[in-house]
Amino acid sequence: MKAKTSVTLSPDLLRQVDEFAGARHSRSAVIEHVLRHFFRARSRRKLHARDLQRINAAAERLNEEVSDVLEYQAPGE
Repeated sequence: MKAKTSVTLSPDLLRQVDEFAGARHSRSAVIEHVLRHFFRARSRRKLHARDLQRINAAAERLNEEVSDVLEYQAPGE
């Protein structure tokens, strides 16, 4: 179920919304689409930042393991 709300936008932004919507979509549909896209992108950025933090936290240990494996495979090279 959708809830009705009121949003105040600057005239230039409202004009862009109307141009994007054209005759096929409502202002509400355009704004909802843009907000959904924004929040999905924000969630992805948060996940990527968390993953990068985990990778960086483990990087030194993993690099040491790789170094040990390489030394075992090709000693003295």
